[in-house]
Amino acid sequence: MIDLESVTDTEQVKEEKFDANSYLNMELLRFTTAGSVDDGKSTLIGRLLYDSKSIFEDQYESIRATSEKHGDQYVNLALLTDGLKAEREQGITIDVAYRYFSTPKRKFIIADTPGHIQYTRNMVTGASTANLAIILIDARKGVIEQTRRHSIIASLLGIPHIAVCINKMDMVDYSQEVFDKIVEDYRIFATRLKTKDIHFIPVSALLGDNIVNRSEHMKWYEGVTLLYLLETIHIASDINHIDLRFPVQYVIRPFSDKFHDYRGYAGRLASGVIRPGDKITVLPSGFTSKVKQVELDGMILEEAFAPMSVTVLLEDDIDISRGDMLVRENNLPRQSQDIEAMVCWMSDKPLQINGKYALKHTTKDVRAVIKEIKYKLDINSLHRITENPSIGMNDIGRISLRTTKPLCCDAYTKNRDTGSFILIDEATNITVGACMVID
Repeated sequence: MIDLESVTDTEQVKEEKFDANSYLNMELLRFTTAGSVDDGKSTLIGRLLYDSKSIFEDQYESIRATSEKHGDQYVNLALLTDGLKAEREQGITIDVAYRYFSTPKRKFIIADTPGHIQYTRNMVTGASTANLAIILIDARKGVIEQTRRHSIIASLLGIPHIAVCINKMDMVDYSQEVFDKIVEDYRIFATRLKTKDIHFIPVSALLGDNIVNRSEHMKWYEGVTLLYLLETIHIASDINHIDLRFPVQYVIRPFSDKFHDYRGYAGRLASGVIRPGDKITVLPSGFTSKVKQVELDGMILEEAFAPMSVTVLLEDDIDISRGDMLVRENNLPRQSQDIEAMVCWMSDKPLQINGKYALKHTTKDVRAVIKEIKYKLDINSLHRITENPSIGMNDIGRISLRTTKPLCCDAYTKNRDTGSFILIDEATNITVGACMVID
C-alpha cells in the first residue's frame, strides 16, 4: 500500500510501486517547526528544500520573480511554504503548511506551524504526529516567552526529539558566546520538560549556514548540520511495538466467486506487531480468535508492525465492524466510559460543562458529555488555574467526560494513537478540541 501523502508526483508513485520493498524499508520522519514571529521558520524550510535540491527549477524561478516584485534584495525562500495571500503580504505563517521531500536515507513530512499566540491550535495540529520538533530561536533575542510556550506544547504532545536551532547567527557576527548563553538558558528551562533528547545547532537560514552544508563562519561549532541530524536521528524506538492495537477501519467482503468466503479487516496498526498464528481478542465484544493471514497490497506477510496499513484475516467468523479493535488477549487497553484528558481548545466558543460533543477516537465514533473542568494550564509557567477555570480558544486544560460507549484507550504517554481523540461540534461539524488521555 503506497502512502500517497508522502509522494509528490505520478512518476514517483510508479517508481515506488515498482520497488515496493525499497519504499517500505525507507523510514519516514515527520517534523514540525515552531518559534516566534519572524524567527525564520519558513525561510529555514525553504533553505532546507533548496539546498537539498528538493524543489523544481520552475518553483525557484517563481519565488525569485515574486521576491523581485516585493522589492527583496534576495530570493525569499520563505515563499516556498507561505502560500496564503495574507501570509505573503504580512511575511508571516498563519496556517499549517505541509511539505514533502526525501533524501537517499529518509523521507520527510514537514509541518510549518505559525508563531503567533492566537494560532496555538494550528501548532498543536501540525505537531500532533511529529517525531521531532525544530524550535527556532532568534540569536538576537534569546529564549523568550514563545520559545517556552512552543517547547512546553511539544513536550505535552509527546514529541520525543527537539532540535533547537539558534537562527540569524549572521546578525550576531557568528558569536560562540551568544550561542553558548542561549544553550545554557534553554537547558535550565528544559529541566521542566518531558522531552529529554534535545540538540542545539547554530544556523543562518537566510544564508544556509549549518542547514545542509557546514558553515565556514562557525569553525568553533563541532556538531552536525540540521539535515544530517534529520537523516540520522534514531526514531525506530519511538513507536510502541509492544502493545498490539489494531483499530478496524473497514471490513473487506468482495462477494465474488474467486473470493467467495473472503473476510478481511483493514486498518492501520496503531502500535505493536501482528503475525499469523497470534491469539487475539476483539474489543469491545471480547471474542477471541487466531490470526490466519496478514496481507499488504496483495502480498502475504510474515509479520506487520506499526504504523503499517494491512488487512488481517482471522480463523473464525466473528461479528467485527468499523470501530472495533484487535488486541492481544493478555494485553488489553483500558475500557471505560469515564475519561480524563488534557484538551487543547480550538473553537471561539468556550468549552461548556455539560456540553454534548461528538467524539472520534481512532476509527470509533461516539458522543460525549463534559462533566468537569479540572484546571486550565498556564502554558508559560505550567501553573494550574483551579479557581473557576474556563477554557477558550487556544487554551489547554484538564477535563473529565463521559462517553455513550466505552473507549478502548491507553494513556497518551504510552500510545499517541489510542491515547488521543478529537471533540466535534455536532451543529457545525467543526473540530473544537484535541485531547490527550491521562493515566
